[in-house]
Amino acid sequence: MKMNLLNLKTNLLLAFVLTSLFLVGNTNEAAQSTTLAVSKTPDGIKTTINSTIISVSFFNPSTARIVKYPEGTNPVKESLSVIAEPEKVALKTSDKGDYLNIRSSELEVKINKKNGVVAFYSSNGKLLMSEKGAPRFNIFDDAGVKTFDVAQTFQLEENEAIYGLGQLQNGKMSQRGTRKKLIQGNTEDVITFFQSVKGYGLFWDNYSPTLFSDNQEGTLFHSEVGDCIDYYLMYGKNADGVVAQMRHLTGDVPLFPLWTYGYFQSKERYKSQDETTGIVRRYRQIGVPIDGIIQDWQYWGSNYLWNAMEFLNENFPDPKRMIREVHDMNARMVISIWSSFGPMTKQYRIMEPQGMLLNMGTWPQSGSSLWPPNRDYPSGVKPYDPYNPKARQIYWEHLNNGLFSLGIDGWWMDSTEPDHLDAKDEDMNLQTYMGSLRKVRNAYPLMTVGGVYDNQRATTSQKRVFILTRSAFAGQQRYGANTWTGDVQATWGDLARQIPAGLNFSLCGIPHWNSDIGGFFLGSYPRKLEDPDYRELYTRWLQFGTFSPMMRSHGADAPREIWQFGKKGEPVYDAIEKFINLRYTLLPYIYSVSWDVTANRSSMIRSLVMDFQDDPNCWDVSDQFMFGKSLLVCPVTEPMYTRVVSGEGRNVIREADFTSVKSRTVYLPEGVDWYDFWSNERTTGGKTVDSNTPIDRIPVFVKAGSILPLGPKVQFAEEKKWDDLEIRVYKGADGTFVLYEDEFDNYNYEQGAYTEIAFRWDDSSRKLTIENRKGSYTGMLNQRRFNIRLIENEGSDVVRTVDYSGKKTTLKL
Repeated sequence: MKMNLLNLKTNLLLAFVLTSLFLVGNTNEAAQSTTLAVSKTPDGIKTTINSTIISVSFFNPSTARIVKYPEGTNPVKESLSVIAEPEKVALKTSDKGDYLNIRSSELEVKINKKNGVVAFYSSNGKLLMSEKGAPRFNIFDDAGVKTFDVAQTFQLEENEAIYGLGQLQNGKMSQRGTRKKLIQGNTEDVITFFQSVKGYGLFWDNYSPTLFSDNQEGTLFHSEVGDCIDYYLMYGKNADGVVAQMRHLTGDVPLFPLWTYGYFQSKERYKSQDETTGIVRRYRQIGVPIDGIIQDWQYWGSNYLWNAMEFLNENFPDPKRMIREVHDMNARMVISIWSSFGPMTKQYRIMEPQGMLLNMGTWPQSGSSLWPPNRDYPSGVKPYDPYNPKARQIYWEHLNNGLFSLGIDGWWMDSTEPDHLDAKDEDMNLQTYMGSLRKVRNAYPLMTVGGVYDNQRATTSQKRVFILTRSAFAGQQRYGANTWTGDVQATWGDLARQIPAGLNFSLCGIPHWNSDIGGFFLGSYPRKLEDPDYRELYTRWLQFGTFSPMMRSHGADAPREIWQFGKKGEPVYDAIEKFINLRYTLLPYIYSVSWDVTANRSSMIRSLVMDFQDDPNCWDVSDQFMFGKSLLVCPVTEPMYTRVVSGEGRNVIREADFTSVKSRTVYLPEGVDWYDFWSNERTTGGKTVDSNTPIDRIPVFVKAGSILPLGPKVQFAEEKKWDDLEIRVYKGADGTFVLYEDEFDNYNYEQGAYTEIAFRWDDSSRKLTIENRKGSYTGMLNQRRFNIRLIENEGSDVVRTVDYSGKKTTLKL
């Protein structure tokens, strides 16, 4: 007994000594007040204040994780979004006055010893942001499991702009003043993340429905379920830096195949294999480029066979031949798959006995395909449980055997939120493999999209994964997925709202995004494509789509192929054709930008704040953006050429007059000159200008110092080699650009099979240097020609031709 007491005293003394050594040994400053009981962890510290345990972990010098939970609990949490492991970071800890401080070379975390409030500072002492008040842990019974709902308020500066929260339809760029219940839906993809114009980001790592509220009382995250408060504060200094830190935490972006940056045609829905192949054939006949055709739902047959992942519809008798014919026309096929299964499918019959289906209302609601749904004949369709790794494996096995083995090129993963219809409160109590649906609700798309990506990668490296998905959560950029905005309406307001929706989504670290060109539903247009206002809307939406990461025409109620909008020589048809061709001209630029996204954690569609953080006029611009780092794009989001002739409401009759030329205002960010892409007219930045907007033009400006590679006229992305590119150099600032090439549709680039050619422009000496080619790959161009065009002002171009064999070349222009 005496020995046990002696051991106990010895151990207590040793713990006290070790704690004291830690507090003194990690600082050059002597403690000046009573210290807290602080324990050292492998990547930070842990302490207890007011019965709340607080853990600070540094994942790298710029990112700290804060975990808080009530004393007496011991939560064990494995993040679904974060895949990074903490790096070894040199930290200094001090205990001075009312604060416990822990800092790296980039970030300092201060904990108030009286109330536990955590604040964050840059290395030079600038306050980034702070918690406001104590965390909230309210005891909550989550389907029989004792846990908490959790909340934390933060304090931001009054005029501080913030961005993110995923893809919302509120039309806002800055999300200050927003109050929103964050739960996945058809047209809104929520991510519990925001970043600030001050150069930091905050990821609230929770997957349950979460209230975000920003008002005079503070900025709040309040989640319905959580064993702990768990968030990451990252300091990137600017928006690109924050995105890079978010990708470091949650995963990098794999390179998409070149063909995915071409033009896609789709509709709800092509009803036979002859119709599907006929669309591609007609595009080839009329000479308008296309790379992708998308087969929408019900190729599987009835709703009772929903998502069977087989061609069971009698109008698709030979799917292998259909896919071969599409490939023979040098196009790719993407096909619709869902997150749910009908009761007569093989997947349903395998999963249901194993508890892998969720008994909740979803689409379709009836076994009959007639509209409206006949609820007397319920479909019996149920979403599957993607949190279950075995269910994800079953999903892939049927996808692989039924479709991938036929040669399908990509997946249109619809309803990945998933649809939750006839929703009841008790639905959230449904049990998934990882607990209640409530606990993991918002991570559903991350899990189901990730299951397809991981399994296809395990199957082959010869075809890059391409997924088009309706929903997303933090980390989904690592899964080869492009997210679209769901079933938005065909209205001018909806078009305008897609711009900030996509920009905020991209600022969450997920760069690939798009919307249904023309809007999905035509409910506002009873005359459908016969209404000239819709034809103008469609044209403007397609022009916006030209500068989106994916250019995809899709919708219900009427077909959207180019010939539905007139014929060659007519204004709308010619405008559509012009911009589809422009997309292909820009492919060398777009593909190189996509490599920048993969290799350097950049972004493709960029809110103006990303490139012009020091210009306050750029902080809250919702209708302009940068496409890559060279092109400023300003879509037209109001009708200009259509007027009402008679009637009103649904009986309105309109006519269009495209003979006049209208304009719209554009803000050109300060600190750089800008060139009108169409005329090459040069303008100094820092002011608003009027830009002409005939039906075949939207405002596009090129930043001075840009180097812009332009490709050949083609019918599909890989039709011609890039051996005779035009290289435009825009005078007015120094500039660099890296032209990237590889084999375009496999993962050999991950083993270094690619080339980079760097172009460097010195503005004062008027010298362009083409550096030595770096790298190699099978089939690369050993000899090529660059047609250099110096743009100095309207009508003052200098043109030089260079034969390039991979060796450094310098030209004076």
